[in-house]
Amino acid sequence: MPDLLSPLPLHGLTLRNRIVMPPMWSGQATPEGHVTASIVEYHRRRAGAGCGLVIVEHAFVHGRGRHSATQIGVHNDTTIEGLSRLAHAIRNEGAAACLQLAHAGSRSSSRVLGSRPLAPSALRHPYEPEGDVPEAMSGHTFAEVIRAFGDAAERARAAGFQAVEVHAAHGFLLGQFLSPLTNRRTDEYGGLLENRCRLHLAVLAEVLSRVDADCPVFVRLGVHDETPGGLELEDACQAARWLTAEGAALIDVSGGHQGSRGVGKGAAYFVPYAKALKAVITEPVMVAGGIVEADLADRIVREGWADLVGVGRAMLNDPDWAAKAIAHLSMTRAAGDQK
Repeated sequence: MPDLLSPLPLHGLTLRNRIVMPPMWSGQATPEGHVTASIVEYHRRRAGAGCGLVIVEHAFVHGRGRHSATQIGVHNDTTIEGLSRLAHAIRNEGAAACLQLAHAGSRSSSRVLGSRPLAPSALRHPYEPEGDVPEAMSGHTFAEVIRAFGDAAERARAAGFQAVEVHAAHGFLLGQFLSPLTNRRTDEYGGLLENRCRLHLAVLAEVLSRVDADCPVFVRLGVHDETPGGLELEDACQAARWLTAEGAALIDVSGGHQGSRGVGKGAAYFVPYAKALKAVITEPVMVAGGIVEADLADRIVREGWADLVGVGRAMLNDPDWAAKAIAHLSMTRAAGDQK
């Protein structure tokens, strides 16, 4: 039976254990979106503590998809040099390096972009009350966004990342398409679930076509909007079926159309969602959210609730969390073997 310290093979990539540093925005990029020394050290330190996988914070794939002025970019070739330093710092510590690819959609603003943000429909994002009313995407912008994700995946590979993750959670562009709250279209990208998931599948196909077979492509999927009238778990499970059938190597479970907000939710608050996905797909599932204790992270894997565990805020507060968890669990196992 696998546990938190067990290796995990993923489409040609083998993780040394199932401890993951999930993507956590550091807000330290240059105005051009370039990686800085502090971003490299932030990720290297946690990789060096023993993580099996480090998923680098969301990188914008297109100039009109930037979330904030201090966000990492992978939108043009000038970003590759800094991203390469970052990927190699992570890999040199023994962790696998993955870059999350993102388009913010209406979770951006004209203040950041210099133009109106893009979105499925011309509706202000429900959790950006002071944001702009976005421009509804049209034919040419669909092609541009899909191509931008593919270009970004190529740059990530050129920089030395071993995997990429498509960000489709936290109310970003792909999550906006899947959610009835933000997608009011009446064409082939709106209405029925299969239409609202159409852009996800097109982006996934483009990314897969632009990377090697030994580069797994993950999808971080918001599986519940946690807002009345929003996306529900049943529809997200169907979307996960489609995504894995079309080549997604892993579903990284999240929730909340406004982004993850864990206050008052208790420990491991997304685990019920992970269990639901585990029941309907065969590809690995990753879960994060309120997981602080090593024993709980280990139990999640041993019980089969998820295959990998992301430790966010606890690892943010303690860069050595993984090393301490490994030491604790190794000692526990050794004591059990002596009985």
